[in-house]
Amino acid sequence: MDSERIKINVVRPQAYTPLFKLDKFCRESALTTTEYFLIEIRASQINGCAYCVQMHVKEAVEKGEKQYRIHALSQWEDTPFFSAEERIILAMTEEITQIAQQGLTDELYAKSIATFGGEKVADIIMTIININAWNRIGRATRMTPQASQS
Repeated sequence: MDSERIKINVVRPQAYTPLFKLDKFCRESALTTTEYFLIEIRASQINGCAYCVQMHVKEAVEKGEKQYRIHALSQWEDTPFFSAEERIILAMTEEITQIAQQGLTDELYAKSIATFGGEKVADIIMTIININAWNRIGRATRMTPQASQS
């Protein structure tokens, strides 16, 4: 059995301060609420962060996201449930989250700039970076989701 790991928010709470600021920036950026949650959930799925998946799915549902879209998110390329813009964002999320594979390809970068413009692309990239940081904290410290009371 694994021993309990540190809780960074307890032993070094100030370490979270820049991440909270970045998260606030991302939530207030040019991204829609739906786009924000698609990034948060998809990156968390890829990174295997059960804590973050549960937290962001719960938030997305509370904000009106449809269950069928959330359930299809891991197979988004094979469903008709996501708009062309959402598909670009999801592809960016996958390429940036799996940065060591190929990085953000020139083709996808050019497509994203043509679709969204530089400011929104910057917001998308920063949101992907932010959730990846949180996922790494969750995985490194083995944060565990709690059973829902509802």
